[in-house]
Amino acid sequence: MRIRDATPADAEAVRRVHADSIQSLGPEAYSQEQVEAWALGCESADYAAAIRETDAFLVADRDGEVVGFGSLNLEPSGEDYESSVDAEITGVYVHPSVVREGVGTALYGELEDRARVADVDSLGLLASRNAVSFYEAMGYARVAEREHEFSSRESTGVTGTVVEMATDL
Repeated sequence: MRIRDATPADAEAVRRVHADSIQSLGPEAYSQEQVEAWALGCESADYAAAIRETDAFLVADRDGEVVGFGSLNLEPSGEDYESSVDAEITGVYVHPSVVREGVGTALYGELEDRARVADVDSLGLLASRNAVSFYEAMGYARVAEREHEFSSRESTGVTGTVVEMATDL
């Protein structure tokens, strides 16, 4: 497996990994209605634009197949973080077929390395409840819980709890 920069040509593979991950792993922490609303956003998301516009958008490539992805913004998004953070991990997702094989850890490690190169001192993120233990293993601490509308751009009206987390580099 290798971690590499994503290209717009990876957009459909990223969409598949994202949707499959949500639908397979989401039920560990959310209701079926919440998972369906969350996955709905994958259908209309412009992954090619996200790949072009995100400071670091990486994929895990195993034998030519994308099995995971992760992204980093060097400036926090419009989210109102309770903690003061310099940059934001906007997601780390792996295909259900490679869960607990080190793919997410490798992706996260490269994102953190890129943040360090950019002189970032702290990272924040909003974690789904099913991902909290992963981020805790990466050194994050819980800051707060908040309600989040799943796929808000689709106006699903379906909400669930996410966890704000932060770490110092």
